[in-house]
Amino acid sequence: MKNDDRIPAMKFSKVYPLYVEKAERKNRTRAEVDRVICWLTGYSAADLQRQIDTESDFRTFFAEAPALHPNRSLIRGTICGVRVEEIEDPLVRNVRYLDKLIDELAKGKAVEKVMR
Repeated sequence: MKNDDRIPAMKFSKVYPLYVEKAERKNRTRAEVDRVICWLTGYSAADLQRQIDTESDFRTFFAEAPALHPNRSLIRGTICGVRVEEIEDPLVRNVRYLDKLIDELAKGKAVEKVMR
C-alpha cells in the first residue's frame, strides 16, 4: 500500500474541495458533504471550517476530531480496490471511511443511510 504512506500528510483542505466537487457533480450539496463529515468526526460546522482554514493534514484532522462516530466500523465495501474494513492502519482506515461515505453520497444514497 504505497499510496497509504502519503495519506497522513495529505492536507485535508486540499482534498475537501474534491469531495465537494464529486458530490456536486451528482447533484448533491456541500451542506450534505459537511453533514456527513461532521457525523463521522464529531466536528461542528465551525470546527470543520477551522480545520479547512488552518490547512490541517489528515493526521491532525482525525487526531483533533472531537468524537469519531462509533458506527464508523459499520462502513463496508471497497475504495481504491481495497476493502475498508481490512485496512490495518487506523488513520488510513478513517480516511478511507470518509472516502467511502462521500462515494455513497455521490452515488445517490440518502444522507440518512450514509450516516449509519
